[in-house]
Amino acid sequence: MEITIGVLLACIIGSLPLLGLLTWWWNEIWYVLPLKFQLSGTATKLPPGHLGFPFVGEMLTFLWYFKILGRPDDFINSKRSWYGDGVGLYRTHLFGSPSIIACFPAVSKFIFQSNDIFILKWPSVDILGQNSLVVVQGEAHKRLRNHVTNAITRPDALCRIAALVQPRMVAALQSWVDKRRINTYKEIKKVTFENIGKLFVGLQPGQQLDAIDELFRGLVRGVRAYPLNIPGTAYRHALQCKKKLDAIFRGELEKKKRQHESEKTNDLMDGLRQIEDDEGSQLSDQEVLDNIVGLVIAGYESTSIASTWAIYYLAKYPHVLAKLREENTALCKNKKRDFITSEDVAKLKYTNKVVEETIRMANIAAVILEWPPEKLSIKVIRYRRIGK
Repeated sequence: MEITIGVLLACIIGSLPLLGLLTWWWNEIWYVLPLKFQLSGTATKLPPGHLGFPFVGEMLTFLWYFKILGRPDDFINSKRSWYGDGVGLYRTHLFGSPSIIACFPAVSKFIFQSNDIFILKWPSVDILGQNSLVVVQGEAHKRLRNHVTNAITRPDALCRIAALVQPRMVAALQSWVDKRRINTYKEIKKVTFENIGKLFVGLQPGQQLDAIDELFRGLVRGVRAYPLNIPGTAYRHALQCKKKLDAIFRGELEKKKRQHESEKTNDLMDGLRQIEDDEGSQLSDQEVLDNIVGLVIAGYESTSIASTWAIYYLAKYPHVLAKLREENTALCKNKKRDFITSEDVAKLKYTNKVVEETIRMANIAAVILEWPPEKLSIKVIRYRRIGK
């Protein structure tokens, strides 16, 4: 009996290194090995790297650098120092999927210009909604895109946006002066969401809009969280926020259906409801709701971050601010009204360049794309250091 127990313990202890090796190489065997067989005989090679442990991949290391240390660059630099710069691509396993991190601008440019190879896809379909513009593909995407762009880019819509946003921004700037010291990002997020609330659903600042703002914050936190639907996770909280937002916006949609023509606010929700395609069909209620949520997510954080970085860079480079002020002042001198129109925006050549350079300099949002083939799909995460 003692010999049997000893043999059993020896087998268990002896198998631990083997079990550790299998655990360490499991993702490589499961995901990478079939791809290598698929690509054998071709000049195509997989990027260097390692997919980490089963299920979690390299998420723990990723979170350590990003969340604990607050040094995201070191996560990338560790791969560059270990595997070399090469072509600026490294394989890993993040957010529950095999991934490739692209570091170099040339690689990012190739990815963005290869729409037939890399398909834009958000990682959390359930959070954004099955009918959202940022989720659907093919003909469904084309149909939705036509509806949404028509509702946003029509001349009357652009005029309404320009007339609404500018007075609110001026009022916000004046209030910031009185406060002496502000948290720029928080203040910009506040005024951005107030503008979105009015433009998208016709809501005024108040308790309801504040509640919606809080729900969207929970939603955004879950969009790129690890897709683990258990109590206490950001992903599960985001799903709950989506349900609450759907209920709120459905209530607003029902109100709009009962409104008289003269009571319409002509916001984005109205626009999505009314626009017809070439065949005379309109969006369903769920398509309207999913796209309101999806467009807020796509525009809320990115607009806030871009505006914050614009203020930062203008403070850092006063000569750029001086030229910007000069161009806008010159345009306003020849106008009878205080604010510019949507037609004036095209005339502000230097201002447009400042906006473009801000977006180039600042990494506003990570871009996640999915590359076939099917079961062995690999996500590509674009990474660029801030200010580079």
